[in-house]
Amino acid sequence: MKTTEPAFECLKCGLPLEAGKVTVSYLNSSFPVDLLKCTQCGFVLITEELALGKMLQVEKTLEDK
Repeated sequence: MKTTEPAFECLKCGLPLEAGKVTVSYLNSSFPVDLLKCTQCGFVLITEELALGKMLQVEKTLEDK
């Protein structure tokens, strides 16, 4: 059984968000990450799960350095 991700749409452009490389920056460090983004305006979706999970862990690690 294949699970599918929910379809997200850019509110500004009305286009479906597509997975692609974006650069996330924090405390003078940058990381290439695959996230959902709008191919027209560049809006990037960061879900609550990602923000409170993996990104929070990376943030704490960088602040401890």
